[in-house]
Amino acid sequence: MSLLRRSTKVAALTAAALLAWSGTTGATAAPAPAAPAPAALPTAAVALGDSFVSGEGAGNYVPVTDANGVAQGFPGWSAPNDNAFFCHRSANASLHRADLPGIQARFNLACSGGQPHDIATASGNRPKGRSVASQLDQLRAVAGSHDIDLVLVGLGSNNSSFTFGDVASLCANRFIADAWTGWWEFWAGDVPQEPCAVSDLATDAEIAAAAAETTAALRQVLTTLAQVDADGRHRVVLQDYTNPLPLDLAAEYHEEDGRSDTRDKFRDLGAERYAAGCPVHRASLAPGHFFSAGLSTVVRSAHAALSAEFPGADLVHLDVQRAFDGARLCERTGSPGYALATPIRLQDGPTGVFVTSLAGRDKIAVQRIAQTCVDHFQTCQESWHPNASGHAVLGRCLTGAATAGTRSVACVRSADGTVTVR
Repeated sequence: MSLLRRSTKVAALTAAALLAWSGTTGATAAPAPAAPAPAALPTAAVALGDSFVSGEGAGNYVPVTDANGVAQGFPGWSAPNDNAFFCHRSANASLHRADLPGIQARFNLACSGGQPHDIATASGNRPKGRSVASQLDQLRAVAGSHDIDLVLVGLGSNNSSFTFGDVASLCANRFIADAWTGWWEFWAGDVPQEPCAVSDLATDAEIAAAAAETTAALRQVLTTLAQVDADGRHRVVLQDYTNPLPLDLAAEYHEEDGRSDTRDKFRDLGAERYAAGCPVHRASLAPGHFFSAGLSTVVRSAHAALSAEFPGADLVHLDVQRAFDGARLCERTGSPGYALATPIRLQDGPTGVFVTSLAGRDKIAVQRIAQTCVDHFQTCQESWHPNASGHAVLGRCLTGAATAGTRSVACVRSADGTVTVR
């Protein structure tokens, strides 16, 4: 369905100027008055899913209504991470940046950290969930007052097998530990310091399980939309994921002070990569891209399965794997200034002040800073997500997907910054 095509949603009138004769008088009965046509509902676009559509990393976060119906504004950095506000629904999210002709209202129901579980069940019912109602319950509420014409869904990067946040933390922490802790420092404990391998991130079995989980949740979305959408006409866009890091770092970030990340301790290099937004071993980059390709496989599998199961559904796969080409962190000199993703952001305690440099910090300070992310995940959850400019690009991708004439489109950024959807 083209987003520009809309039904009138006006019910047909049933009575129209029928003549009736009285058996005794032969008089003509007056025509029955026409019933008033029901008013058309305003049109809406809705976002469901996780951080890549909620707007994580884009700032300008709006209050989020929690499971008790209370709007939660920013609760402070030391508040529990299950607070609804930390869904981080941004006014800069791609849903709000896309050009969507004919859409009168937009509702961001996605939540950073969202999992397939959260589609039909309250997120707070699972470990590390947030205190918000199920996304389908939120969707039903929107459908009560609006005609839903477009649904953007980003789902699959978090599930019962793995989460994007855990994977990102694993690889960054190994690099930081390797940069500041020597192999001989037994007092520090058995701190993993080796680069991430594919098996550390997600196995084939875990990707398959994530695909099944995601497909089941999306099936519930399609079934619910069929029940609650005013006219039954809507396009559902399934967006996959893009990697915030390149296949290799720019040469400037390969070594510092004569040390590469294959040496024991490389603090200057560690500080340089942290400042640039890419504290990660070069050897971890390829496994990371293998992982992000696996996330795209999850979405592709769900799209294929549901397209076969719901042949009449207007279901579009939006491939954004190359949407950040040339603008990934540390892909070229000057990172993170030009990048479309947020750098790793850490705080020294829940202070609200981000640590921009690790230069000159000893291992105790670095360990304390890294631990803040563990104890107060909200202080670092923006890390390696699209920033406001990145979400603007994803908005352009959504613009193309909303009106595409095919069931699968790819959004690609060229060297000159041009973004095309084809």
